[in-house]
Amino acid sequence: MAQRELLSGLPVDWQKLKTMYYYMVLSRKLDERMWILNRQGKASFVISCQGQEGAQVGVALAMDPSVDWITPYYRDLAVVLVFGMTPREVMLGFLAKRDDPSSGGRQMPAHYGHRAKHIMTGSSPVTTQVAHAAGLALTMKLRGLPGIAASFLGEGSTSQGEFHESLNFAAVHKLPLIVVVENNGYAISVPQIHQMAVVNVADKASGYGIPGVVVQGSDPLAVYEATMAARERALRGEGPTLIEAKTYRYTPHSSDDDDKTYRSRGELMREKADDPIVVFRNWLMTQKQWDDQQENTLLKKVREVVDDATDYAEQAPYPDPSTLMDHVYYSPRA
Repeated sequence: MAQRELLSGLPVDWQKLKTMYYYMVLSRKLDERMWILNRQGKASFVISCQGQEGAQVGVALAMDPSVDWITPYYRDLAVVLVFGMTPREVMLGFLAKRDDPSSGGRQMPAHYGHRAKHIMTGSSPVTTQVAHAAGLALTMKLRGLPGIAASFLGEGSTSQGEFHESLNFAAVHKLPLIVVVENNGYAISVPQIHQMAVVNVADKASGYGIPGVVVQGSDPLAVYEATMAARERALRGEGPTLIEAKTYRYTPHSSDDDDKTYRSRGELMREKADDPIVVFRNWLMTQKQWDDQQENTLLKKVREVVDDATDYAEQAPYPDPSTLMDHVYYSPRA
């Protein structure tokens, strides 16, 4: 990863870079804890962000959660954490507890939503979040609201009609929208080469007359820079941007998947050599902005946060069975 040697061209300081690193580590450790709970039989399903943290924090920290909205996809743990969802709230949803802000314990894990934090609730049908984001962006434009909308998806989702329809609509109407493709190489078990004839998903942007940008997802500064430019373009009324972050997922597609059937352990180990957390930490150290003592302090803090979130969610109540049919059918007011 070619990290920036000079930061003068970016609206970022060393404290923000350390914040990037904090969220990358927090999301990784929280994700790892979810796998432990799943293997203990305490949670039904895990779908990971491991390996994609650099891309996620790079985008999210370039946005303004006070005015911007996001429609995340199921791997976007780091994104929702940056936007203000707490580890406790994440764990409440993961364990399907009553006070889960995403759905009150009614959705699958990782279907994030938090209206107060400008996180629009996700749905299980693949790629619908891009159409939702285009609708958000249209609303923001019509109402003259100050922010933008951003939608996140994997490269496999770009084969769905909603991706094309949403980008075309947003381009025609010059909507304040950023579409972020976290290209981890596989749509479940299908490699990119078997999905599309182009090398870069971002090349598809030319078909809609909008910019398409390719960045290395393990370099959060490159992603941050691309997102800042896309956001400024959207705020100027120039329309959407498609950002493709080249990344890789280190876990199976989900806890129900066996990735050994479609990728080798050698491939996985080669990709892990570019682990965004390790590479970014090493870069901070070479810049004399990080050391072993800071690392140990951070890991202790993160462990305490993850332990607290786990204990809190495990002790939290489940939804009352009497509410099973709430929000399923329309109930007219008396």
